[in-house]
Amino acid sequence: MAEGSGRRLMVEVCNAKNLMPKDGQGTASAYAIVDFDGQRRRTKTKSRDLNPQWDETLEFIVHDKDSMTSETLEVNLYNDKRTGKRSTFLGKVKISGSTFVKSGSEAIVYYPLEKRSVFSQIKGELGLKVWYVEEDPPETENAGEEKAESAPPATEEKLPENSQEGEKKEDKAEETQDEEKKEDENKPKEESKEEEKPKEEAPEAAVPPPEVENPPIAQTEKPKPPKEKHVEVQKRADLNVSDHELRSLRGDRSRSAYDLVDRMPFLYVRVVKAKRAKPETGSTVYSKLVIGTHSVKTRSESEGKDWDQVFAFDKEGLNSTSLEISVWSEEVKEGDEKSESSLGTVSFDLQEVPKRVPPDSPLAPQWYTLESETSPANDVMLAVWIGTQADEAFQEAWQSDSGGLIPETRAKVYLSPKLWYLRLTVIQTQDLQLGSEGPEAKARNPELYVKAQLGAQVFKTGRASPGSANPTWNEDLVFVAAEPFEPFLVVTVEDVSNSKTVGHAKVHVSSIERRTDDRTDSKSRWFNLASEDEYTGRIHVRVCLEGGYHVIDEAAHVTSDVRASAKQLAKPPIGLLEVGIRGAANLLPVKTKDGTRGTTDAYVVAKYGPKWVRTRTIMDRFNPRWNEQYTWDVYDPCTVLTIGVFDNGRYKRGEDGKPNRDCRVGKIRVRLSTLDTNRVYVNSYSLTVLLPGGAKRMGEIEIAVRFSCSSWLSLMQAYASPILPRMHYVRPFGPAQQDILRQTAMRIVTARLARSEPALGQEVVQFMLDSDTHVWSMRRSKANWFRVVGCLSRVATLLGWVDGIRTWVHPPTTVLVHVLLSAIVLCPYLVLPTVFMYAFLILLLRFRYRQRVPQNMDPRMSYVDMVSLDELDEEFDGFPTTRPAEVVRIRYDRVRALAGRAQTLLGDMAAQGERLEALFSWRDPRATGLFAVLCLVMSLLFYAVPFRGVVLVAGFYYLRHPRFRDDMPSIPANFFRRLPSFSDQIM
Repeated sequence: MAEGSGRRLMVEVCNAKNLMPKDGQGTASAYAIVDFDGQRRRTKTKSRDLNPQWDETLEFIVHDKDSMTSETLEVNLYNDKRTGKRSTFLGKVKISGSTFVKSGSEAIVYYPLEKRSVFSQIKGELGLKVWYVEEDPPETENAGEEKAESAPPATEEKLPENSQEGEKKEDKAEETQDEEKKEDENKPKEESKEEEKPKEEAPEAAVPPPEVENPPIAQTEKPKPPKEKHVEVQKRADLNVSDHELRSLRGDRSRSAYDLVDRMPFLYVRVVKAKRAKPETGSTVYSKLVIGTHSVKTRSESEGKDWDQVFAFDKEGLNSTSLEISVWSEEVKEGDEKSESSLGTVSFDLQEVPKRVPPDSPLAPQWYTLESETSPANDVMLAVWIGTQADEAFQEAWQSDSGGLIPETRAKVYLSPKLWYLRLTVIQTQDLQLGSEGPEAKARNPELYVKAQLGAQVFKTGRASPGSANPTWNEDLVFVAAEPFEPFLVVTVEDVSNSKTVGHAKVHVSSIERRTDDRTDSKSRWFNLASEDEYTGRIHVRVCLEGGYHVIDEAAHVTSDVRASAKQLAKPPIGLLEVGIRGAANLLPVKTKDGTRGTTDAYVVAKYGPKWVRTRTIMDRFNPRWNEQYTWDVYDPCTVLTIGVFDNGRYKRGEDGKPNRDCRVGKIRVRLSTLDTNRVYVNSYSLTVLLPGGAKRMGEIEIAVRFSCSSWLSLMQAYASPILPRMHYVRPFGPAQQDILRQTAMRIVTARLARSEPALGQEVVQFMLDSDTHVWSMRRSKANWFRVVGCLSRVATLLGWVDGIRTWVHPPTTVLVHVLLSAIVLCPYLVLPTVFMYAFLILLLRFRYRQRVPQNMDPRMSYVDMVSLDELDEEFDGFPTTRPAEVVRIRYDRVRALAGRAQTLLGDMAAQGERLEALFSWRDPRATGLFAVLCLVMSLLFYAVPFRGVVLVAGFYYLRHPRFRDDMPSIPANFFRRLPSFSDQIM
């Protein structure tokens, strides 16, 4: 066996459920064959059991850590032919190597069994645990060989005969069976191919680069060298992200194709080091670069040390055709006085500077002799070339348009913390020590509750008033936990009657069990309660990390990620989202510079899924051009990309030494489902920001978007799948609890990103996540109300059209409706075909008028131009309010007026339903009696008259000419409105 890489893959075959009977007697004798990287293991056979339980752990050697994510683990279930009548296929499961988790994070996952062919009859699911462990490499080759030879043979598939003979026997057994099912006919060839394939291809399998695992359609980037790939793999281990996410990270900035943005020319200067003809000790040297009015210095270093700094000058902003590089020497004399002397100068004509475009190799620096009259024969090593923002050196270079090397102005990629739901079920307590015993203690009836705290989150159970000291709760407390987890979950039992803490216990969060569904309950545990290091009882709880949920950390209507927390439940991406942030135009000044003129230092933040990107800050420009391109993996097309523009204020400190806040300039959203696949959209969107003084248009942003999808089948399948993971439907949270958890998740994400370096400001994250959507806003209420009115207006338009036909407004149309009604009644089988054909023709006609540009947030629909200043002040007011009592009273009266209207509307809607119910409840005996007589007459009429005739007569009566109508309400309408409701019983 080949020598491993120090990593072992562990597969625990737990159990199977609801297998298909295959032995002809209503049962099956199942065993599992597990294949990974040319290795095969087999479990024991569980005789005559459709829900077998194996609990066997199989071990595999990972030959190459880097290629493990591209491997596939395949588990096949068979009915054992030695115990059953025939050996048949029971189903298979394929698991991608990218979903393997490290030891300690494993959890049982139930995979539905897949078919091998179209004719297979398969059902059931298989429970597996898959994880890998890291081991130290063997010290010597002999030790590695001894270890390989001493591996337990029990895990290997025990085949007394060679595999070919075994397959031939299975083929003969299959040929003798009945040919009722085509899967039994196809099994020998398919099984032999599936079993031989890993053995034949494993030695020749090449390790593909990460970019080739799921190549995007429009990707023109060449594969990276092996060294860079190794660095990326190490980065994956540090960031704890999947390979698909890493591919998105690798595709950012200079590594992407940059085909959605314009190439921006930059003049690059790499200054490496200087060399004196006569070295001097105790002095430092630095270099100065001058292009017209642009001047910049390198850091000062002692002689013999390298600067190795790169400077990037925006070529369009240069006001000179020559570059001058000089080297200076600094000496400190007595009294801390510094003296500077020039070591020489070298000049370059920018017209003769060579151009370099990746993937060309970087330009090699070379020695240049410095021209000097006082200090000749000095040299400087440097390289000068003209490139673009796609150059590898651009990321860490000093940039003339971004304020130099200020960290807060650099382009960065951020990752939101991985979030989990932590569920604590408080069951009961025992042996509680509630204090000294005595008459007072016996007379006091303790009221106990349990308080749990995880970081800043605190939740409490209800109060229990037990007759003894062993109360029972059986209540769930749900927290939001972020990786890396808080060290402890603190559980405290408190007595309300005397405001005293009975005791507390600490639960190590790292030791909490993780589960992916509700099919297996986590184990309950007992913890000792202590107060001041004294035993005060014990508490019985059940605690687990829920990996089957998606922790919602953004508003539900603009969500960008719907994946479950558990890595085992991850699905492969269905496409690639590429966004080119090109530039902005006509930005308004946000702050003043030098106290005289307005300026804007703009940057862009784009958020999709857990990945946030921030462009570099373009300093002091109202028409900045970023031309940066980023990529994301797409797992669901019905998600939203959010892009915000901000003015950078954090690179400057205030008088108190703290960084200033970033000002928001505007925000846009793009829903991916509105984009055509493999098409580039380049559009400009208006930036409108809502301020306490009203809505203000801040300018425009130009972006390019492309949504690439390699498989239409997977894209269409996504539309038929549930939006959220399974646990949200089988064990949902209540609306109030879900809102609390979402706000908690938002605060955690905000705090974690604010702790990055450089920080992504709290005001930026909250603006991107729409963290204030739960706050009352008169403007949003109006917008939502008019949205409802807009939907009802379409119904009103339809009813008006029907009423126009009924009242003969256009006689030819009414006559045609009479003909159509007669055709429907006489030929009812044409109803559904006609309806669907009519709908198809309408959709085909409207295809010409479809939206050609992805829609953005609509200021008119948001009613930002029709809101008063008082309503805006109320919207921007904090919670709780900080306004005077008089202002709060006015706003309260206004809300009461709106609530009164809504209350009346709800009462009217409820009254209609109660009147309909009153027909059958005999609340009005006369009305119900009349309705009963009408039902009897109608039943006899329908028995005597064909249904077609009734419909035809009723239709003609409804469409009768206005001269045969009465202006008063109809008898059925009068009868229904007179029915009783419960409105008169409301106090």
